[in-house]
Amino acid sequence: MDTVLFLTILIVIFALAFDFINGFHDTANAIATSVSTRALKPRVAILLAATMNFAGALTFTGVAKTISKDIVDPFTLENGSIVILAALLSAIIWNLVTWYFGIPSSSSHALIGSIAGAAISAAGVGILNYSGFIKIMEALLISPVIAIVGGYIVMTILRTVLKNRNLFKANRRIRYLQILTAAIQSFTHGTNDAQKAMGIITMALIAANLQTGDDIQMWVRIAAATSMGIGTSIGGYKIIKTVGGKIMKIRPIHGAAADLNSAAIIFGATLLHLPVSTTHVISSSIMGVGSAQRVKGVKWGTAKTIVITWIITMPISAIVAALLYQLLILFF
Repeated sequence: MDTVLFLTILIVIFALAFDFINGFHDTANAIATSVSTRALKPRVAILLAATMNFAGALTFTGVAKTISKDIVDPFTLENGSIVILAALLSAIIWNLVTWYFGIPSSSSHALIGSIAGAAISAAGVGILNYSGFIKIMEALLISPVIAIVGGYIVMTILRTVLKNRNLFKANRRIRYLQILTAAIQSFTHGTNDAQKAMGIITMALIAANLQTGDDIQMWVRIAAATSMGIGTSIGGYKIIKTVGGKIMKIRPIHGAAADLNSAAIIFGATLLHLPVSTTHVISSSIMGVGSAQRVKGVKWGTAKTIVITWIITMPISAIVAALLYQLLILFF
């Protein structure tokens, strides 16, 4: 079998594996609040998330096109297939390590850092498409800040609206609302996160001269959506525990506020064709909601651990991907 074709097949397999892992790694982000408030049983929440993730993944392709061309140009990428394979392996390793320890890290940061690291290892810093890379970095860095502020505002509004209501009765009704917000959040997760694997596969097809444009082929969309849906159906209970309870004690009103805020931000980024970290956005929304309720009610020790993980994910992923590229180039 031709080496380039073999590498392309490997990339498709590992890209779908990344999407599968992303499914159970990031599922917690979309459903953690509804599970922690007992609005949904874990298995029901996971099945709901899997269905809505699949639907969201099939609906949009703008983020996939951004991933496929705005970090590096696949048409000029030397040893492009090996670069992409190294990036995928690095992102998968990081996702599995953080999942094992129950840390809600960013799959987006891991993948983007890995692509940059592998590409620089192959062709130097000049290979990066800096205008596109900076645009992606801005979206990744600004979105958590917007999520904290938005969570604070949404929670403040809800507290004002419900201040004269019986809180017990209000929470019972809001639990029903959380079913809707969990579904919306899972849908928006699919519209953004599943497209990252689609973009990687498209990069591989272009690098192997099997595709000339950046259009996302239908089989790629279906395969990525299915892989994420299956991964989501397995669930990530360790991360559900962290996001759903270790940041703050979540009641239905908090969960609904965090879900609505984060879903709006993620979907807005999707419409702008920008990849954002659903992990960052959702965790930050919970912090913002908690701060509006009571600043001391937020478990800032857990939040600190999450933030540190956010900071170190991209450079570590880049270094691992660079080393993996140098290792893979010896075999191919």
